[in-house]
Amino acid sequence: MKAFVLRSYGSPGDLRLTDVDRPVPGDGEVLVRVRATSVQPYDWHHMRGQPYVARLMGGTLGPRGPKIDILGADIAGQVEAVGANVTKFRPGDEVYGMPRRGGFAEYVCVREDELAPKPHGLSFEQAAAVPMAACTALLGLRDAGRIESGHKVLVNGASGGVGTFAVQLAQAFGAKVTGVCGPRNADLVRSIGAQEVIDYTRQDFTRSGQRYDLLLDNAGGRSAPACRRVLTHGGTHVVVGGPAGRWLQPAGHAFATLALGPFVPQRVVLADVVGCPDIRSRLLTLTELIEAGSLTPVIDRRYPFEQIPDAIAYAEEGHATGKIVITVGA
Repeated sequence: MKAFVLRSYGSPGDLRLTDVDRPVPGDGEVLVRVRATSVQPYDWHHMRGQPYVARLMGGTLGPRGPKIDILGADIAGQVEAVGANVTKFRPGDEVYGMPRRGGFAEYVCVREDELAPKPHGLSFEQAAAVPMAACTALLGLRDAGRIESGHKVLVNGASGGVGTFAVQLAQAFGAKVTGVCGPRNADLVRSIGAQEVIDYTRQDFTRSGQRYDLLLDNAGGRSAPACRRVLTHGGTHVVVGGPAGRWLQPAGHAFATLALGPFVPQRVVLADVVGCPDIRSRLLTLTELIEAGSLTPVIDRRYPFEQIPDAIAYAEEGHATGKIVITVGA
């Protein structure tokens, strides 16, 4: 099969389209013919090995061994084969999921509990835009943020991949949503459910005088003490992302914000979907919302499979509205 392979940390130009062996599904795994995938910060952080401090920690960003690396956290496609003890899928099923690795290829093996049936009415490209970004938004709002109907919710970074899902999810949960974004995306953010929009180029949301029950912070452009000013006494600050950097960021922003938690009356929590169990149940929740018309992927650009390096380069610029998707096969 064809796959974009990364053999060492580097730039989009270091990804090589290569022939590699098609994977064989093991116990509890499903072999998926990838029809579409998507690009997100998770991919290019791992491609570049940044922030550098993460290389010292081992794990997914730690020192690389001799084996090749195929990035691509999200997939949508068709089941090609199933391994032993797989009970929920059979060849030909249309699925989507979050394997975290392997999506930049024609085939990928995915654990059964990382997959769900593709939502009816979505194309493969639309479905591939959902898993990591929408699961992160769901984790941040429902699980970490404990959102309730009637809450006032502020989404900082409302026009990005996570943000566009977060605005829609918060509205679906009955919250009053304010989105923070740039002026060119204000109309979009309103159209997907934000009752109010703050233009960050003209106004510092931490000095607006408004108070919110929940802040979902995707952008990380303001310090933790500044963000406290917008929260109610018992409000929750959910950290999702932060400013990119070579050495410490965005990890440094997240750690600094969490370190403040024990000393303030507000809750401060991190929404990290990568290490979360039970991805399948979250995907099934998202599927219900999509099929009910409460959630729609926002797609900025589509690229063909051969242009994955170009798609990642565009993603690194940080200006995408919604998601960047890749068509892998016809």
